[in-house]
Amino acid sequence: MQNYLPACKIVSTHGVRGEMKALPLCDGAAFLAKFKRLFTSADGAGETRVLGVRAQGNVILLRLDGVTDMDAARAQVGRTYYLAKADAKLPRGRYFIDDMLGCDVVDADTDRVYGQLTNVDRPAAQDIYTVTDGAGEEHMLPAVPEFVKKIDIDARKIFVTPIEGMFTDAVNGDED
Repeated sequence: MQNYLPACKIVSTHGVRGEMKALPLCDGAAFLAKFKRLFTSADGAGETRVLGVRAQGNVILLRLDGVTDMDAARAQVGRTYYLAKADAKLPRGRYFIDDMLGCDVVDADTDRVYGQLTNVDRPAAQDIYTVTDGAGEEHMLPAVPEFVKKIDIDARKIFVTPIEGMFTDAVNGDED
């Protein structure tokens, strides 16, 4: 688990006073606006103060301390900024994806281990978990309460109640 996670990537300048357009690499402008500082490195180096964050369509408009004009903003294009997980206050029952990756996915009733969580996609209303089993096969699991019963980050386990065929090949009924 990492202590610093990607927050945003600067893609262009916005105006002449140092504001920058950034692609959010976290939950978006409202989440990022809660942070008073960002870092220029994934190891926590290069701390800089956040002066302003606001949404503009699918990008974020960001103002940082020391970036006061278009030239200074232009020099930031392509740079990724990181947030300190210690600065984040997640709502109860919410977890960083980084902390969930690698957790065992376990049957809530039988304790059978189906595999490990290897990816989280956010295509629509709910996340989709990719679970990779011991044979390297990937299985998709909608991250909804009907299937995901409990997440225990400390134990590195995600307890689930899958439906038939979710982690095995469905029986097609034409066996000999």
